[in-house]
Amino acid sequence: MKRLAQLLAGAGLVLAMLGAAHARQDDIDINRLRGSLDQLSNDPSLGHYALSEQARAREAIRTLDEAGRSDRAHALYLAERRVDLAKTSAQLQDAQVKLNQLDREHDQILLANSQREADMARLELARQRLQNQLAQEEAARLQQQGVEYSQQAEQARAEAERARKLAAAQSKVAKAARREAALAAQAAKAMREQMDDGGTAVPAPAEKDKPAGKHPGAH
Repeated sequence: MKRLAQLLAGAGLVLAMLGAAHARQDDIDINRLRGSLDQLSNDPSLGHYALSEQARAREAIRTLDEAGRSDRAHALYLAERRVDLAKTSAQLQDAQVKLNQLDREHDQILLANSQREADMARLELARQRLQNQLAQEEAARLQQQGVEYSQQAEQARAEAERARKLAAAQSKVAKAARREAALAAQAAKAMREQMDDGGTAVPAPAEKDKPAGKHPGAH
């Protein structure tokens, strides 16, 4: 009897130890899953995603905590899958948001490039218009300059012609003056000769009254 009592006591101790071990294992699994889920919910980048999946995962952990020994394995499996699904869903939503953001940024970049190309085209068109305007103004200036040069050349030719005519007229006047001076000198010489001879002959009319071309001393 004593031996049987010892065996029963030992078996009870073993069962108690096994129960405590299972309880500690239950606590380890639950704490692990709750910690993993808390880490997800507190993550600044992922915590605000997959909120419904996170709620289902917490419900699965509570079910695991309340499950009996026979249902524990299945409840643990479901709780782990729910936690994994919450993590994966949050990461997927975050990736989708980032992808959408990249798409928007890509569209903005394309739009900005299109705007820059349009601005460059407008600037190039304005540059060409300004260049054409400058070319037209330069052509008009050169044309006007050519007209002015032509007018100046014509004016110079006219002035040269006037100077030539004036010089010719002055030359004629000078020649006439020299002829008259020569005639006057001859008349004065003749008068002196008559006065020296004491002659009383009436002096001949002044040679200047005669045509210059018929005067004996004319050149």
